[in-house]
This record gives sequence, C-alpha cells and structure tokens, in this order.
Amino acid sequence: MEKKHKKIQVQKKKIAVIKFAGDSGDGIQVVGSQFANATAVAGSKLSTLPDYPAEIRAPLGSLSGVSGFQIAFGDESVMTPGSKAEVLVAMNPAAMAVNLKTIDRGAMIIANGDAFTLEACQKAGYKTNPLEDGSLSNYRVLSIPANSLVQEALSDSALAPAQILKCRNFFMLGVIYWIYDMPIEPTNKWLEKKFARLPQVLSANRNALFAGYNYAENTEIFDLRFHVEKKNSKPGKYKNITGNEAAATALIAASRKLGRKLFYGSYPITPATEILQTLSKYASDDIVVFQAEDEIAAACSSIGASFAGCLSATGTSGPGLSLKSEAIGLAVMTELPMLIIDVQRGGPSTGLPTKTEQSDLFQAVFGRHGESPIVVMAARSPADCFNTVYEAARISVKYMTPVIVLSSAYIANGSEPFEIPKKEELKDFELPFMPEPEKFTPYMRDEKTLSRPWAYAGLKGYEHRLGGLEKSGETGNISYDPENHQKMTDIRRKKIEGIAKEIEPTKIDGESRGDLLILSWGSTYGAVNTAVKEAREKGIKVSSINLRFINPLPADLGEKMSKFKKVLIPEENEGQLAFLIRSKYLISPIQFNKVMGMPINSDDVLKAIKENI
Repeated sequence: MEKKHKKIQVQKKKIAVIKFAGDSGDGIQVVGSQFANATAVAGSKLSTLPDYPAEIRAPLGSLSGVSGFQIAFGDESVMTPGSKAEVLVAMNPAAMAVNLKTIDRGAMIIANGDAFTLEACQKAGYKTNPLEDGSLSNYRVLSIPANSLVQEALSDSALAPAQILKCRNFFMLGVIYWIYDMPIEPTNKWLEKKFARLPQVLSANRNALFAGYNYAENTEIFDLRFHVEKKNSKPGKYKNITGNEAAATALIAASRKLGRKLFYGSYPITPATEILQTLSKYASDDIVVFQAEDEIAAACSSIGASFAGCLSATGTSGPGLSLKSEAIGLAVMTELPMLIIDVQRGGPSTGLPTKTEQSDLFQAVFGRHGESPIVVMAARSPADCFNTVYEAARISVKYMTPVIVLSSAYIANGSEPFEIPKKEELKDFELPFMPEPEKFTPYMRDEKTLSRPWAYAGLKGYEHRLGGLEKSGETGNISYDPENHQKMTDIRRKKIEGIAKEIEPTKIDGESRGDLLILSWGSTYGAVNTAVKEAREKGIKVSSINLRFINPLPADLGEKMSKFKKVLIPEENEGQLAFLIRSKYLISPIQFNKVMGMPINSDDVLKAIKENI
C-alpha cells in the first residue's frame, strides 16, 4: 500500500525574518551570509544584522560565546533586519537561551537536538532540556539530530570526526533553504570557489548542504514552507554589500573620478578593520594601503599623503578617533582634504567592540583642541555608505577640509543590495582654483568656497611649508598676530558654514506640517521609516527627516521643524543630536534613547510615536 505524504502548507509572506545562532565556532556568520546572498540572487530586498560575541575565544556552549546573524528579506518595504524573528535556528542551548527574547510566541525554533545534552543545557542556565520539558509550548519546536545526520551523510569522508561535525552548519542551512524555497546553487558555487584547493573539505560541506535539503524534503516533520515576495527593483547591476565594503568601494570610485592616487592609512580596530582588508585586495600603484603601527601614525600618514596630492583617508572606531584628534586638528589647520571614516561601537573606553552605538557624534563635532570646525556626515544604511563616503570625498576636495563620516557597527557589518552606478552617473570633482606660480600664496582664498589652493609637494613653482602653528592669511608664514588669528579662525568657521549650500533641500517623508516629526540621523533611518509607514497605515499622522549632514546642518532644517508641534529624536546614545538641535534652534525635542549595544528597531520607534502623538 502506497504511503500518503503529509500535506505541506505554503504560507505567503511579504517579509520574512530569520535568525541563525550558535557558538562562534559554528560558522554562524558564514551560513548567515550565504543565506543573505541566496535571497539576493532570488530577487529579494534584504537587510542583515550580524551579532558577534565580544570574546574571541569564549568557552564553548557559554552564553558569552553566542554568535548571531539575523536577516529580513522580501519586498521593497524591507529597511531593517526586523524586530522579531519568525524562525530561530539554534545550534545549541546557549544560542536558544540568548535569543529566545528575539522571537515572538508562535515562532518556529529549529534546534540541533544532538547539542542539547544535560551538561550543555545546564551550562546555558537550564535545569532540564527545554526541548523536552514543555517550557517551549508557545513555540513551534523542531528538533533535528544534526550531528548524527551529518556523521551518517559523511560516513565515507576522509575527514577527521571533529572536521565532519563542523559541517553541521551547512546541513542546517540546507534545511532552511528548503523551508524558504531558496536557490541552493549560489552556495554550491561559493563552496567550489572557497575550497577549490581542499577537495575533501569541499565535498564534505557540499554533501552536508544537500543532505540537509533532502532531509527537509523527504521527512514529514515539516508541514510548513514559506513563499516570500520579491522586490520590484529597477533594472540594473546589483551587488549584496556590507557598509564597510561600500565605504571602501566609494574611496576607489572617488579616486578614479578625481584622477588621483588613493591613500588609505589605518590601524586595525573593530569594527572598521574590514575597510582596510577590502582595500588591501585592490592595492596597486594607484591604490596605496598602509597598515600603520598606531592610530596617530595612520592619521598623520594620511595627512602627508594629502600634502603629496593623493585622495587620502583613514578609518577607525571610537577609541581610535580619540587618538587621531590632534592629527585631525592639524588637517584643519593645514586645510588639506582628508576623510576620516568612524565606524561607531559601544563605549566608553574599550567598551563593547562588537556592538553598535551612535555615541561618537559629540566627539566628531567637538573633539579637537581649539576652534577646529569640521564637516560631519552620517551614512544611513550599508549601501548608503557608498553615496555618503563619495560625497564626503567630493566636498573634502572642493573645500580643502577634512570630513568625518560616521558609520556604525550595525551599518558596517550589515548588508543590503547595492545598485552599482556607472562612472558617468557619479558627480564630478571640483578642484580649488590654482593661480599662476608668481601669484601663489598657500592661504590665498577662492572667493566662493573660501578654500585654499591644493598645491601638492613637488609641484614646480608652488613650493611651500605647512605646519600646526597659526599662519598668516596673506603669506602662509607663521603668525602670532592677534588680529590675524581672529581672521583665520573666522575664515575656517565660515568655510564650513558655507558648505550648507551643498546640501539639497531637506526631504520630509510624509506631510510637511503636523503634530509629530521624527528627526533621525545615521543608522536609525530604516527603523524610523518602517515605523512611520506602519503608523500611517494605522491612521496616525507622523512625518520624518533623516539627516546626512550633522555639521553643518541643512540651512532649511529650522524652518521645516517649526511646522510641527513636537519633534522626536531617536538615538543610540543619551541624546547627542537632541543636544545640538536644542542649542541651535532653541526648541525642546523629545528624546528616545537606547544604549544597549543593539540598534533601535521599528517596534521601539512605533511605541514612541504612540506615546507622543
């Protein structure tokens, strides 16, 4: 008699949210990234949130050693990695214990049952096995003996038993591909490229991947699959890209458009190191990558490269930005173009190296000795890092000034599809006016921009000296004259203030006047826009503005804000933008602050909207 197969329900969804979690040695970031790439190939819009443990070698099975990777994918409305996951893949008890709060009741938990030994459960804080004691009755729990199934699937492998068990992450990935009806071929091709020189490792991981998919296909423990809608994007060439990769790509594109060498001087620091690593892959005669011995050397070498006529940049995170502060002041004094990309992390001091925060805004705007005005910009998403860094480079050259670009660990490590622009679509660079050699003085000014000439070292007829002492506005010689110092201080301030005319008119998402305006900057953009959209669908009238320029602020911002009764500012700090807005516009914005090492999500913002409307 023929066996009847269980009928499988297919649930259609506009957006899906899934989280992979396990020990840092379980390859969670690898399978998470591969799933993200598969969704991109399938035509979904996506947003990811990698969550790394702070300890490099945390004890196996410990709560502090849990690594996570959350991804939201689906139609055009995807702007964040999601507030709550509908599926949690837990490779061990600690992964489930840490992440149970990140999923709603009724969510699906797919656990590696073999890892839930009594010892492992107790290490994670459970007295008994949660897969068996009924404590997870509010969830759809599927226990898969992944260790045993991988060992069986790879029984003829020449790999050692410990190496075979390392393939269980790809077994679980295969299961998830089946549940979401995702293409498995992109991961297969990645494995072929990744392990081309290790055929046994390639074969084992590939076999584990397909074994997981076939297990889900042929067993009857699954009665539900998901069909997720695709985005309706315009035709073009797209790449799934992280914020750090986008920043590195923007530097290369800017140097090519400018026609100058790129110099990137940096000292490795989490979570900015990937910019250095990405650029090092493209090192050439035109792309010079220098790993300095410390943060100060990284900044000073970048200043020297700018004096030599290169498009120069340096990257860091909060503690490194502190160390670079005097050198950035030198770049202000010498009026040389230079980019400082600050990938913010939790602080103070060493703080939370692998967690996100927006707490460097005060340091970026004010953190230098003396009156040292500087341009400060903020990227709002991984793909937007390209647009923001490229525009920062253009402004830095045009106005002969250092520019700080604020990113964050959330943006830098997260990924989303990026439409690769054509060279002709990128804005042209405008070089400062260069007079004839006999008329040249180092600090002569362009009347419109107040920028000085970019006379680089070795350019015949334009020889000059630079340094950190105050200069005469006429000759460029050292000057201690009180009136001259006042004059030069005023000029440096007015030059930065004048950059406001480069800022496009402020765009408001929603009505131009009303009861509540949400003002955001940087990484809170996705959460704010998602919450505002949901609030409008519920009949709540609310609008939003996201700022790319923090210093100078847009010239029309005050007028835009004045048309709303209340202004709400959500920040992943204790209210730094709120302080700037209060001091400049003499208004009292409502603060919503979260300093937990995790990004503000749309549920947080929606709750704040309802409380203040």
